[in-house]
Amino acid sequence: MNAPIRALSQPNAIQHRVSPAEWETRVQLAACYRLAAHFGWTDLIYTHISASVPGSDNQHFLLNPFGWTFDEITASSLIKIDLDGNKVDDSPHPVHKAGFVIHSAIHQARPDAACVFHSHTRAGMAVSMLECGLLPLSQHANLFYGQVAYHDSEGFSINLDERASLQRDMGDKSVMILRNHGTLVAGPSIPMAFSMMSHLEKAMQAQIDAMATGQALTTTSHAVAQATAERGFTHRVVSEYQAGESPLGRMEWPAMLRMLDRADPSYRD
Repeated sequence: MNAPIRALSQPNAIQHRVSPAEWETRVQLAACYRLAAHFGWTDLIYTHISASVPGSDNQHFLLNPFGWTFDEITASSLIKIDLDGNKVDDSPHPVHKAGFVIHSAIHQARPDAACVFHSHTRAGMAVSMLECGLLPLSQHANLFYGQVAYHDSEGFSINLDERASLQRDMGDKSVMILRNHGTLVAGPSIPMAFSMMSHLEKAMQAQIDAMATGQALTTTSHAVAQATAERGFTHRVVSEYQAGESPLGRMEWPAMLRMLDRADPSYRD
């Protein structure tokens, strides 16, 4: 199955038709899909990770070909579409409408969101069902303190009208829990969005595990939670760190790419 699918990618032809910046974005996004498969954040062929195309003024973004598993995604197989869902390139692959609606809504309203990562993990769905949402129980959860938005379920996201409510509910937050559905993160880069989803997923897993014991839970104080968030996913100088900036979304990414390259570097095709 993989061989014929990858043959449709035509990596050389696509690489030579796009800018070096777009090609690098394609490679990083394909890597993010492979990592999502590796860590088990997939839902068969559903959910999506999108990235804005450099130089398009946030009008074009890349999305996975509908029907492919995440471990099949390559740089050249990604589809470039506009905010109306039209293909910008001549990709032969289909686009999933629900993925287009959710991702175009965030890219349209948030030019700072270079990468939008939506998932239906077991822990994410479980937390989305809880009235309390994500609690400040763990250090991982505190990284998102004050940055979590909530969006009530409107069923399958195939109605363009839902974009308005998605944008309203997301506001300027970096994380959104879609009630009775799943989770979404909006990162300023692909490595940052990957790291955000990784830490969010661990926070949700830990919360569900702790709640399952039936024991009383302890939450961290506002001061501690806020300080953790301020030192986490940030672009500001953090004097406590040796490099002057948080390693989150920066130091992990090269290590993740090395891991992928050891296992299967075909995401670069």
